[in-house]
Amino acid sequence: MTAQPGSSIADVVGIGFGPSNLALAIALEDIAGTGAGSSEVGMKFYERQPEFGWHRGMLMEDATMQVSFLKDLATMRNPMSRYTFVSYLQEKGRIAEFINSKTLYPLRVEFHDYLEWAAHRFQSNVSYGSEITGIRPVVENGVVEYVDVVGRTSGGPETVVQRTRNVVIGLGLTPRLPEGIEESDRIWHSSRLLHRAGALTQEARSLVVVGSGQSAAEAADYLHRTFPDAVVHTVLSRYGYSVADDSPFVNGIFDPEAVDQFFDAPSEAKQRLLDYHGNTNYSVVDLDLSQDLYRRSYQEKVLGKQRLRMLNTSRVTSVDEHATGVRVVVDSMSSGHPQALDADAVVFATGYRPSDPVPLLQDLLSECKRDEEGRLSVERDYRVTTSDAVRCGIYVHGASTESSHGLSAGLLSNTAVRSGEIADSILKR
Repeated sequence: MTAQPGSSIADVVGIGFGPSNLALAIALEDIAGTGAGSSEVGMKFYERQPEFGWHRGMLMEDATMQVSFLKDLATMRNPMSRYTFVSYLQEKGRIAEFINSKTLYPLRVEFHDYLEWAAHRFQSNVSYGSEITGIRPVVENGVVEYVDVVGRTSGGPETVVQRTRNVVIGLGLTPRLPEGIEESDRIWHSSRLLHRAGALTQEARSLVVVGSGQSAAEAADYLHRTFPDAVVHTVLSRYGYSVADDSPFVNGIFDPEAVDQFFDAPSEAKQRLLDYHGNTNYSVVDLDLSQDLYRRSYQEKVLGKQRLRMLNTSRVTSVDEHATGVRVVVDSMSSGHPQALDADAVVFATGYRPSDPVPLLQDLLSECKRDEEGRLSVERDYRVTTSDAVRCGIYVHGASTESSHGLSAGLLSNTAVRSGEIADSILKR
């Protein structure tokens, strides 16, 4: 990284280059009418990964998206954008075949290829392999006119990498493991499923999946099909997999208009809505996958060869790795009796937590306002509420704004519109 505190001032710097900030780059290009890399809107993005990637560890060949292809990086904001999924299909020569497939939900690997296709067009605007460590105020005439974005590459020393008028923090999600659990060659978070499962031999005899959501069900399905001689134990605290509520009326909670309604609602109403409709996204499974796993389990019972075994109303109480495997102790919450499982590997599909933008803003926190719960106060346009001493724009988007903007805050469902709102706010200011 080259320090550029004075000679080069960007209009926008994005921290992280996942789907959210990729959609922001597209929105800035679309709205400003510039080409990628144009100097008219000077934008720069910094991404920790060595290349663009989105949940690569869960890109099973037959896994499909859970949202419509129309909720891509641009269509909901601008159907005429050259960055829509349909434009991608046209360029790849597959639009007729996709239409003939009669589906709203493309393969996950295809959608990931679409994201890479869009990201490649902004290659000159992105520094991959870059870890951003802080955002420092630049004071002119008594106000914070700019910020310096500080970071490093390849474990090198910190340096100012870019001065900017606006910074947009889009850090995505961080895998969450139960307290006391650490990853190893035999203990993984589901986000690394494909990366780690490839190291297992086909002689694997016992595998454990912990969790009750979509990732847990997909992990159990994948391991059961990939290792035909292994018993796959699924451990979940519920009686079984709960089905996601994706009914048409309820899905309206992800509509752009719902963000306005949620943002203006009283705090108590916001929490009730989050509680009511958490089953649209959290710890729930697609109906088709749930039914398929049930049929498979029942068929194995009939044939007397049960490899898919559900340990419901149960929880893992200890995990001890040894030279040849992992011993997992599972307590039944209904009977109170523990059961020890000897496994070749354990997969924790225990979800994610929003990445916290606060550590990056340590030098600016005294000027940033908080809500009644102590969280960063964020305006409707995703700009952090600051004192009058801050003139530059500080924006956050992703799941960290769920409490203020609703369930769609960190999801693809509203990415195109959300990023367009941030781009509009930046350009108008």
